[in-house]
Amino acid sequence: MVTPLAPAPIQWIAIDRIQISNPRERNRQTFKELVESISKVGLKRPITVSGGENGDPYQLVCGQGRIEAFLALGQKEIPAVIRDHTVEERLAHSIIENVARRQHRPLELLQDIGSMRQRGYSCELIAQKTGLSHGYVRQISQLQEAGEERLINAVEAGRIPLNIALEIARSEDSSIQESLAAAYEAKQLKGNQLLAARRLIEQRRLRGKRNRPDPRKKSTSGISPEMLMTTWNKEIARQRDLVRKADRTSSDLTFIIAALDALFKDEDFYTLLRAEKMETLPAPIASLVLERRQ
Repeated sequence: MVTPLAPAPIQWIAIDRIQISNPRERNRQTFKELVESISKVGLKRPITVSGGENGDPYQLVCGQGRIEAFLALGQKEIPAVIRDHTVEERLAHSIIENVARRQHRPLELLQDIGSMRQRGYSCELIAQKTGLSHGYVRQISQLQEAGEERLINAVEAGRIPLNIALEIARSEDSSIQESLAAAYEAKQLKGNQLLAARRLIEQRRLRGKRNRPDPRKKSTSGISPEMLMTTWNKEIARQRDLVRKADRTSSDLTFIIAALDALFKDEDFYTLLRAEKMETLPAPIASLVLERRQ
């Protein structure tokens, strides 16, 4: 377990004495912004290192991007906090900081959470230390534990976003996973469309065409991207029909409210209603009439 650390003094140390055991590639734009920020306002947070006794190299705990930015600015020393960390603690702190960054590459996120899980961290503890939601950490762990090599490779290649890979992995039927992946990579379905298509396919498999369980629906083998597109287009048509019906209903309601308003303004008609003790309207309709008069 990584325990909270007490404040430590900041020292300037030579960059060439720092050893980076787990170097990472940096996003060029993010790195450029970091260099510009440091050049204008200085370093906001020192790096963290351990070791360095008896002239040995310092081991970087966190701050690779800041070191590279200092080097880009021609600096040879950098402010640092020196901690007395074991190798295990150093790796744990490095992983936690990388996961907790607001912007991180999906593959790095997979690798770092996987490393923490291998070191015995529970999903709850990872979420607590990194600020990620417990559900999110659990889903990533499930993706790795399920051995979803194809999805992980697709995430690494940038073909499928991490959240889409997680959604595909939830499908129990392998043909659905393959079809969804193929549809997304072919740009036939995008983002929320893909997720909606997956839900529709699984609901159709479980409930049949009439939205109730169908014992004959035992398999979804042979589902293709074209079938997914057909299902999606049908859903789009259904939603458009709902919109048209809603527009008609709204138009009819507007006409009814206008007619009632005109009738209640007629004194003779209103006198008749009072005589029959019918001069009040249901509250929802009365509020609509009042809104129309305002």
